[in-house]
Amino acid sequence: MKTYDYLFVGGGLYSGVFAWYAKKAGKSCLVLEKRSHLGGNIYCETMEDIQVHKYGAHIFHTSDRKVWDFVNRLAEFNRYTNSPVANFRGEMYNMPFNMNTFSKMWGISTPAEARAKIDEQRAGITGEPKNLEEQAIRLVGTDIYEKLVKGYTEKQWGRDCKDLPAFIIKRLPVRYTYDNNYFNDLYQGIPIGGYNVIIDQLFDGCDVKTGVDYLEDREKYNAMADKVIYTGMIDAFYDNCFGRLEYRSLKFETEVLDEENHQGVAVVNYTAREVPYTRIIEHKHFAFGTQPKTVITREYPVDWQEGMEPYYPVNDAKNQALYQSYKELAQKEEKVCFGGRLGEYKYYDMDKVIASAMQAAEKEFGS
Repeated sequence: MKTYDYLFVGGGLYSGVFAWYAKKAGKSCLVLEKRSHLGGNIYCETMEDIQVHKYGAHIFHTSDRKVWDFVNRLAEFNRYTNSPVANFRGEMYNMPFNMNTFSKMWGISTPAEARAKIDEQRAGITGEPKNLEEQAIRLVGTDIYEKLVKGYTEKQWGRDCKDLPAFIIKRLPVRYTYDNNYFNDLYQGIPIGGYNVIIDQLFDGCDVKTGVDYLEDREKYNAMADKVIYTGMIDAFYDNCFGRLEYRSLKFETEVLDEENHQGVAVVNYTAREVPYTRIIEHKHFAFGTQPKTVITREYPVDWQEGMEPYYPVNDAKNQALYQSYKELAQKEEKVCFGGRLGEYKYYDMDKVIASAMQAAEKEFGS
């Protein structure tokens, strides 16, 4: 006998937003989550009175007023502005690439000088770029590529830039202004009290089971609801029948330091290839913290293996073709809807996940 209107597989943002609308429409909801907590990768835990982003830095940003209004119904946001810094063998550069970056790198001061320097350096790539290296140089020139793109990208993908397809980097933001704000979006910030404030609101009124793997007993769980919202790996749902999709994963090392301020900014990217981690996050700066101690996290990209959390889909032609085969199967499902980063094999920013779930929910329940 069915107990619930909706069964949510995965307790991340997509499920949370859809569940919020479902509860508003008077529907009963059950959430199954493999981890010991809800929230997916935006989950925070408190250490030394600091909200720690357990699965890497999450800075909310959007130009979608509807999404911004929605999240502000759930939590109040602070004024945090993402202005990361890149460390290349001890040389510190502002990100994204802007006049502060160019002035430090070349000792120049005007946009015209910076533009001329980049144009001169990228002129060496003629014709269609054959790989990511050529594409990046075509966009930003050799100096920026060598110091700030190459090593970081090779660590992120676990392979040489010459062996990566050009389309992975469609654009690299270059600003000829002294502006360190990483995002161009109209709105950005961090929820005051951390992302768990939002997660608690989204799943309020749902029944929740953590530490549960839906795929181990899907028939039992399917029988408990009229409809399933599945946000896990789409290839795993179909028992990898066409083969496994590829993912990149991450490893985190978190440490409490007996100092008030370790690096002076929330995020420092380490762009040299020989440094094994891609960045260090100092969490207190997301909330302008003044606690006596600090918490840092080193982030290491790794090849995904069974049992690891899949963070990034590998967006090459082979994997996209494989995903299309799974998508065709998914579109024939009558009871199961697929959504989110893993269900759609797509790298989503948080606002895009929310917008996608809102659209699906509004189609289901009316706006």
